Amino acid sequence: MNALFSKYTNNTRSRLLMPGIIGGVVLLLLQGWLFSTGSAHPVRQIPTGSVPTVTGTPSGATVIVLDSEQGYANLRSGPGTAGYEVVGVLTEGAQVPALGRSLGGDWYQVAYPGIPGGVGWIWKDLVELRGTVPIIEPPPTPTPKVTATINPTLAAQFLIDVPPTRLPTFTAPPPIVIPTFTENTGAMVSGRVPMGLVIIGLASLGIFGLLISLIRGR
Repeated sequence: MNALFSKYTNNTRSRLLMPGIIGGVVLLLLQGWLFSTGSAHPVRQIPTGSVPTVTGTPSGATVIVLDSEQGYANLRSGPGTAGYEVVGVLTEGAQVPALGRSLGGDWYQVAYPGIPGGVGWIWKDLVELRGTVPIIEPPPTPTPKVTATINPTLAAQFLIDVPPTRLPTFTAPPPIVIPTFTENTGAMVSGRVPMGLVIIGLASLGIFGLLISLIRGR
């Protein structure tokens, strides 16, 4: 009895499964036919290709640190050495963005992250500017942390009263006496022979002696 019932149950399951299997096969065949004829939406392919790489220098003005003996350039908190302290350094060949320049054009403001404000100032002779930058109002000179004061008690010890010294009495020098000379207009001074007459006499004697010598020589 049990064997007969099991046989009947297996036949019933087989009859119920056959239509489902046949329907699945027909559905697969229909789907393949639709894809082959193009009635279904085709799968779009992502286009292949290489994405171009952008190369070049950064936009905007830049400064390049020139070669120097010390090998670096100081960055200051403002455009000047008086009152503006050194806030950083840039080594030779460093290239940083330029943001502006001072009114006279002697200092450039550059980007320098890591310090308050993120900017610093560098002397124009230490760098090469590429591009143009606007004029920027310089920051105010920082006030000194310690104000110098003078202790009046201590300063009084170095104040020495020097009594005035009386100048010596001025004595007028004696008057200057200018000597006067009289002109000698006379041909002869009393008691003396004129020098011109003596010279003429000596010349005459010499000529006379010369003539005698010539006569005797003949």
